[in-house]
Amino acid sequence: MKADIKGRAPRTPAEADLLSFCNNAALRKAARGLGKLYDAVLEPSGLKATQYSLLTQIYDLGNPTMAELARSLLMDLSAMRHSLGPLIRDGLVRLRVEARDRRVKRVALTPAGVAKFEEAAQLWRKAQGRFEQAFGAARAAKLRSELRLLTSEGFKDAF
Repeated sequence: MKADIKGRAPRTPAEADLLSFCNNAALRKAARGLGKLYDAVLEPSGLKATQYSLLTQIYDLGNPTMAELARSLLMDLSAMRHSLGPLIRDGLVRLRVEARDRRVKRVALTPAGVAKFEEAAQLWRKAQGRFEQAFGAARAAKLRSELRLLTSEGFKDAF
């Protein structure tokens, strides 16, 4: 039996498949794969699916603080700042320091950001339709319900 680079015996097929039993790994892999499919459909807008999600959340929340936006997406503030960077650079999003508390920054779509959101929303609807056609509308609704449960406080507490 030939050893691998680290001197270990080769893994059996059953051992090689251990990650397929990891819920976290399976969800992350599915998210990366689905993200690539949505990215391809959104490509004409110049946005990635993650950027579209940010614009959507900002649009839905109105004029959230950075902390509110991060909390709504289950992100930490440094990741949020990093993700917003290209959207700010491209003039789609602006940050405004709150007058009453200069530590608080509010996030808003610029007029160009609203236009880009509306353009990308049409493409997103196409991606969403393709997903539901391939996966099934009822299964897709059930999947979203299950995923909402996974991000709930109740699940976090039970875990």
